[in-house]
Amino acid sequence: MKQVEDMDDMPDENEEVEREILSSEESSVTVTRRWQESTRRRQITIITASLLILLLVIVALLVWRSRKSADTATAETSPVVSVRVARVERQTIAAEVSALGTIFPRDQALVSAKVSAHIKQMPLLKNRVVRAGDVIAVLESSDLQAQRNEAAAALAEARANQRSVTTGTIPQNNAQDQKALRDARAAVANARATYERRLVLYQRGGISKKELEQSQLDLTKAEDDLRLAEQTVTLRTESLNPNDRAQAAARVNQAEQHLGTLDAQLSYATVRAPITGVVIDQALYEGSFVSSGSTLVTIADISQVIVKAPIADNIAAQLKIGDAATVLPTDAPGEQMTGQVTLISRAVDPANRTVEVWVTLGNEAGRLRANGAAQVSFATNSKQDALVVPASAVTLDASNSNEGTVMVVDATNVAHETKVTVGVRSGDAIEITSGLQGGETVVIEGNYALPDGTKVEVSEESNSEDGGGGSGNTNSGEAP
Repeated sequence: MKQVEDMDDMPDENEEVEREILSSEESSVTVTRRWQESTRRRQITIITASLLILLLVIVALLVWRSRKSADTATAETSPVVSVRVARVERQTIAAEVSALGTIFPRDQALVSAKVSAHIKQMPLLKNRVVRAGDVIAVLESSDLQAQRNEAAAALAEARANQRSVTTGTIPQNNAQDQKALRDARAAVANARATYERRLVLYQRGGISKKELEQSQLDLTKAEDDLRLAEQTVTLRTESLNPNDRAQAAARVNQAEQHLGTLDAQLSYATVRAPITGVVIDQALYEGSFVSSGSTLVTIADISQVIVKAPIADNIAAQLKIGDAATVLPTDAPGEQMTGQVTLISRAVDPANRTVEVWVTLGNEAGRLRANGAAQVSFATNSKQDALVVPASAVTLDASNSNEGTVMVVDATNVAHETKVTVGVRSGDAIEITSGLQGGETVVIEGNYALPDGTKVEVSEESNSEDGGGGSGNTNSGEAP
């Protein structure tokens, strides 16, 4: 029974073995399948990754080629900018201060009449050049001529009277006085002799005392007459004769003065130019009546002129007599003349805080007109050994700013934007206080809106005119 039971149990064990065998076979197949699937997925992943890498390489190559072609196209289509350049140099520079001034002639004369009369002769003189002593006008002078003739006759009469006094009256009076003196002396001698005779007769009793007294009285009178005659001679010599001569001379002098006055007035009838110059104004013409003191013409000597300009008081303090100045007339912008400071006013205009400065300059060619306007420029704040570039090379951040940029050209002709700080400004030149070292080449034409890193070509005009970049407009420290 036990064997039968064992035999009965055997099929079950076999089934389990078979199941295990089948299970193991299934497991092996499953593992194999899984390994195959894993291998297939790995291969697919590798292939996919390879394809992706290849695709990325292809894309990168295409991008690189497109960029290279774009850069090549850009390089081919971007033109080289032609510019003018200048070299940064160390020079002397001074700030320019300008002001609008008025032109005045150095000498000006208002020619007026000294007598009232009609203008007998006077040509059109305006804008004509006259010299000192030239006749400007001739005034009517018939009445003055008649008065002059009358005065000349009076002078002749006074001179004749003087001759009569000195050669006739005075000698005659002297002779009469001498005769009277001699007669008086003779009378005294006669009266004294008569008195002495009668005195002897009276002592002898030959005459009365009354007769003696009469003789004594006659002697006294004769002596008085003698003293009078002597005093008259002395008075005539010391007083009367000199007075008569002086009165006669005074009458002659008075007549001469009157004649001289009329001669002067008669000479005033001929009006002459007091200075050499140009007649810039003529107030009256031939046939007009001119009153004494009225202006006939205005003469200005414009061979040398004075430009009077108002300068700010703080700037005027930097000027001195003898400084050079540049004068640009407004009616002739192309003309540039050089003058010299000859006067700096000691007074300041309280309204606008300016000082009047005079600039004197020659004007032999007559290019400057009297009362015209001119721009006057002075050089101040001079600096030695300053870095100087043309003003066109600097692009300021603002018109009143001290900071800006310049385009510096390197050895490969590429322009680079460089920040700079500016100092003294002098017309077409400007000082660089920081940002440059000196010796650099900067763009002076063509730098507006020029991008940084732009390839440039230096024009031949720049090389020929600037000589490798020198600033020809830099102020040398003296006024032009």
